Amino acid sequence: MEFGLINAALLSFFFFLGFCSSEKAPNYSFMHQATTAPETSYYDYIIIGGGTAGCPLAATLSQNYSVLLLERGGSPYGNPNITNLSAFGLVLSDLSPTSPSQRFISEDGVINARARVLGGGSCLNAGFYSRAGTKYVNSVGWDGKLVNESYIWVENKVAFQPPVKQWQSAVRDGLVESGVLPYNGFTYDHINGTKVGGTIFDADGSRHTAADLLEYANPSGITVLLHASVHKILFNTKGVARPIARGVVFRDALGKKHKAYLKRGEMNEVIVSSGALGSPQMLMLSGVGPSAQLKAHNITVVLDQPNVGQGMSDNPMNAIFVPSPVPVEVSLIQVVGITHFGSYIEAASGENFAGHETQSDYGMFSPKIGQLSTVPPKQRTPEALEKAINAMSELDDAAFRGGFIIEKIMGPISTGHLELRTRNPNDNPSVTFNYFKQPEDLQRCVNGLKVIENIIESKSFSKFRYDTLSIPALLNLTAGAPVNLLPRHDNVSVSLEQFCKDTVMTIWHYHGGCQVGRVVDQDYKVIGIGKLRVIDGSTFTYSPGTNPQATVMMLGRYMGVRILNERLAKEKSHIN
Repeated sequence: MEFGLINAALLSFFFFLGFCSSEKAPNYSFMHQATTAPETSYYDYIIIGGGTAGCPLAATLSQNYSVLLLERGGSPYGNPNITNLSAFGLVLSDLSPTSPSQRFISEDGVINARARVLGGGSCLNAGFYSRAGTKYVNSVGWDGKLVNESYIWVENKVAFQPPVKQWQSAVRDGLVESGVLPYNGFTYDHINGTKVGGTIFDADGSRHTAADLLEYANPSGITVLLHASVHKILFNTKGVARPIARGVVFRDALGKKHKAYLKRGEMNEVIVSSGALGSPQMLMLSGVGPSAQLKAHNITVVLDQPNVGQGMSDNPMNAIFVPSPVPVEVSLIQVVGITHFGSYIEAASGENFAGHETQSDYGMFSPKIGQLSTVPPKQRTPEALEKAINAMSELDDAAFRGGFIIEKIMGPISTGHLELRTRNPNDNPSVTFNYFKQPEDLQRCVNGLKVIENIIESKSFSKFRYDTLSIPALLNLTAGAPVNLLPRHDNVSVSLEQFCKDTVMTIWHYHGGCQVGRVVDQDYKVIGIGKLRVIDGSTFTYSPGTNPQATVMMLGRYMGVRILNERLAKEKSHIN
């Protein structure tokens, strides 16, 4: 069998995890284009970012108060590249200025993406739904009862039990055979051993995102504005003991400026839910951050806060591609092995990762539009494109058949930082994650890869691998794909440490930048600022569970309920 250009399948997988679809468009009477917004408006709560945390937060607060939810992207509903399962990968290969995915490359040389769409990262992931562990909940000081209630609130709209077919079953059984025990069956809970987790894809294969949680919203209490790019938070600084947030400045798709202010009321707030890149970036653009960096960009310093943008982490992912001699089902992440040493083992498969319908359409690795096309952008001449297309069209379909077993590490311990590049909120900041800087992270990767090797060689998985392809051959095959911009070494098949470093990728679980105890307090209020909170994954010091999206959605609901309860208690105390 010819495996030349097999990295096409590799590249397609990493973005196969990135499509977003939804069964139908809810009739949200409160959702509008920002161009329709008045020049000035007033609300009890202004939420910056309609993502994984912002949507449940806005829906909850709207029950009792007026809420403005500002989303810089568009709706996830009605876009065929988002809604159609058959179009997977096209969202992340779309590099246009209004794409739901905004590509960025970390200073580490790892290609990544951030969401630019209502629903946020829940539109750009593999759909895996798994709660944080009990130890995690206790360690961050959350109320366990409210956490459980908030998870259930989310799950009633967006979480489902996946149909586990042959390939995923083989990985599951291979995990058990490899000693990742016990087998815990299907559960949302984070428990050591092997389990089938939840998914945000329903039985029809339609994705349900955080945007669907707006179905809980009070239509008369919420306004959602799309293509509303917030440029800065406004503060009162004169005659006050500390700066106090009072509103925001945002621009619509035509570039017209709008201002939204908080109504009078001591408990009304601006809440930033723009994600691990967007939230620290927004604070800095508004004058809250390291003073030297702000001054370098001619930003007026509201509060010198050197911890903004610090503690950036991303869970490193490494994968081994396993070509299959038999067809395999298309599957996203369904099974996970939660090891005792801090590595998570997951898998995805596809009968044809390429997804090509015509000779010139090869999905994510399309020579024309593919994010990781083998033809560099500056070399995409008509002649080069034709040559690449012809080479790919000659591949046997079997070259695209197979699946991936992936390993990602708990935590991680290694951290980096984020800095502004420009004063434009639509530009990506510069971010460094320092993958594997801490030896413990690298050891967890090595240990995880050893489990993957055991799965591949297990009796349970034997039907889905070629006997003629040894483990070293599979490692070299995988390492040959341009999955990142890092240099390659020749010894990856004998040094798992080198394989980890050379083939490191993201699984989009980056976090930090506005961490609890450093930038915000236990109530997610920005330290040193009044009427301003940050509620999203930027507050995490450690990624929760095997996949954070369930917990980020839960956090939006959890904090929404807490804020409502705080206001209710205060109002009662005033009456008494």
